[in-house]
Amino acid sequence: MTAVDPIAAVATPPGRGGIGVVRVSGPDLSVIIDALVGRPLTPRLATYGPFRAADGSVIDQGLAIHFPAPHSYTGEQVLELQGHGGPVVMQMLLARVLEAGRVIGVRLARPGEFTERAFLNDKLDLAQAEAVADLIDAATEQAARSATRSLAGEFSSAVRALVEALIDLRMLVEATLDFPEEEIDHLRAGDADGRLHRVRSMLADVLVRARQGALLREGLNVVLIGRPNVGKSSLLNALAGAEVAIVTAIPGTTRDKVTQAIQIDGVPLHVIDTAGLRETTDEVERIGIERTWTEIDRADVIVHLQEARAGSDEPDAIDRAIASRLPPRVPVLEVFNKIDVAGVPARVDGQRAVWLSAKTGDGVGLLRHTLLALAGWQVGGEGLFLARERHLHALRIAQLHLDNADERAAQGSEELELLAEELRLAQEQLNLITGEFGADDLLGVIFSRFCIGK
Repeated sequence: MTAVDPIAAVATPPGRGGIGVVRVSGPDLSVIIDALVGRPLTPRLATYGPFRAADGSVIDQGLAIHFPAPHSYTGEQVLELQGHGGPVVMQMLLARVLEAGRVIGVRLARPGEFTERAFLNDKLDLAQAEAVADLIDAATEQAARSATRSLAGEFSSAVRALVEALIDLRMLVEATLDFPEEEIDHLRAGDADGRLHRVRSMLADVLVRARQGALLREGLNVVLIGRPNVGKSSLLNALAGAEVAIVTAIPGTTRDKVTQAIQIDGVPLHVIDTAGLRETTDEVERIGIERTWTEIDRADVIVHLQEARAGSDEPDAIDRAIASRLPPRVPVLEVFNKIDVAGVPARVDGQRAVWLSAKTGDGVGLLRHTLLALAGWQVGGEGLFLARERHLHALRIAQLHLDNADERAAQGSEELELLAEELRLAQEQLNLITGEFGADDLLGVIFSRFCIGK
């Protein structure tokens, strides 16, 4: 147990609601229970009654629940006071908790401090702690399910299985290094090559599932670009299923970005309609075009909208000029609009081009599924982990070290020490995911992004 000050906070969102919760955590909360409830509480049993002020008057009526240590969210004693969810009532109740707890040093909790204590007291590992915030912030049903799996420990279990396999492999390598005079080849006898292959395969599978989960969590920024009047706003409306952008026959109607969040198969997409790209002397339109290029630099996928023409798929000079300025790191999907005018059918060319009509909706479904494929989404999202960018980074670096380890293993006994070091570095990266060996400054950044009462 970590010896720390008792903390208190309102655990429900700001605003009015039927129920509001004040949460308290610390080594001993008997002083607060006695002051506000006036009687002992049976562990984990909701007790209805008044919450009293210092002069004995009633602040509110509600439920009090006491969770003794270590069987609580934080691993310390936890008290939850569930009253009416008005902001004034909640602040009065919190102020009373702080007043009554002054003798034991109760203070306001920092953002994420309850979950931080759960991590420090081994109630959750770091990946599970982050899953708490991800579950609260989940934007889609599928994201919520994936966050729940991570919170239940599925992601951590997969990472720990990798670590255990690495430890077994490292033991073989270290044994060979420690006893070079032995005639027994520990690596061959222990099937070191086979073990390394299995670890690499396991890691590749975890990385695929984590990468897809990260897409559920972060969503995909899709930027629509093209010359004026090519149909970008119409396409945004078709994707959104609503009239969210103004559509006219006048070129340059859109002078600033219009963003719409949509879902495709449970994956959140942030579709951004931008000002048409062209040379202009209009100051307002020029500013809009500058903002278009800013959004292009931030994009995950660029949809370059062009007009479909019968008998030709080649871009004209203006579209070639636009394409030449696009950043090479961002995937570009060529979309040929107005097939109803050109008289050509809707079709898709792998992940490179889509022919559609934003006006009639013909081919828009092809665009939706092509966008997901371009982002690496695979149908059937069960078993995904709602991973964060730091998880993906650690998995990629671990994969790189295992690739290096495979190269060292192929060199035989001459590279054993380097092989052992690559395996150690891979394990170190995996341990960072669950917080086995995490830096204090990393923990501070993670938990500071939680809400106050969590």
